[in-house]
Amino acid sequence: MEGVHMIITVGQEAVHAGYLVLINGDHPVREDAGADRLRPIGVHGSLRGRQEGIRLEQTCLGQLAALLEASGGEKDIVIVSGFRSRTEQAVIYRQSLAENGKAYTSKYVALPNHSEHQTGLAVDVGKLVRDVDFIAPTFPDDGVCGRFKQLAAEYGFIMRYQEGKEAITRIACEPWHYRFVGRPHAALIGQHGFCLEEYIDFVRDYRYSGAHLTTKHGGGEAEIYFVPSRGDGNTPVPIVACEAYRISGNNVDGFIVTAFHGKEFARSEA
Repeated sequence: MEGVHMIITVGQEAVHAGYLVLINGDHPVREDAGADRLRPIGVHGSLRGRQEGIRLEQTCLGQLAALLEASGGEKDIVIVSGFRSRTEQAVIYRQSLAENGKAYTSKYVALPNHSEHQTGLAVDVGKLVRDVDFIAPTFPDDGVCGRFKQLAAEYGFIMRYQEGKEAITRIACEPWHYRFVGRPHAALIGQHGFCLEEYIDFVRDYRYSGAHLTTKHGGGEAEIYFVPSRGDGNTPVPIVACEAYRISGNNVDGFIVTAFHGKEFARSEA
């Protein structure tokens, strides 16, 4: 394998873990985020939560705090929901069915084990008002909320459920629901106008043995390629020479490798 710096052997379970896992009606969460990966939003004293006890995956939380600071939203944007266990998601789904009906619930509330919130990588945010709605919080395009939306990709977040993508995601537009995927991927998703389903398919065409996807950002470069899972328990994943790298399963059929070139870029991303 020409150009290989090293090979990492990963187990089949790793297909279902990482910042780029696709969670939807066809690809469920295999296991809730572990407590060791979650942190309470209270570790960042400037963050406001709709209720006590909200937690997020630790890198996601750190980037969210930085995004809120950059957008000036620490006082005016509230974190409505973060990590939810399968049990919590089931309760929310049943309550929404009872209160809002099946049609509304199917648009805005995922079934248990099909919610991104179970990964700890999804966050619902809302404009701070007297009564912040839990299912569909207000999050307009102007003011501090608009600045949050404009800067989100720089901190690794995408608006997961976009208008015009409902036929693919099978979820209505949710301007309040953000998903952490990592900075280079969020930027690429925005540049191409993709939803996450489309991006997973897009990256699959950039195999290790062929041309790689590259993007410049922050004075460095990220090199991205796909390695299909062997499906037999272990998959050798080749890593190109780089300052740092990240491997994420896509929760479908393989692994996405992100290799960082440039020390400053690598330090901020890995």
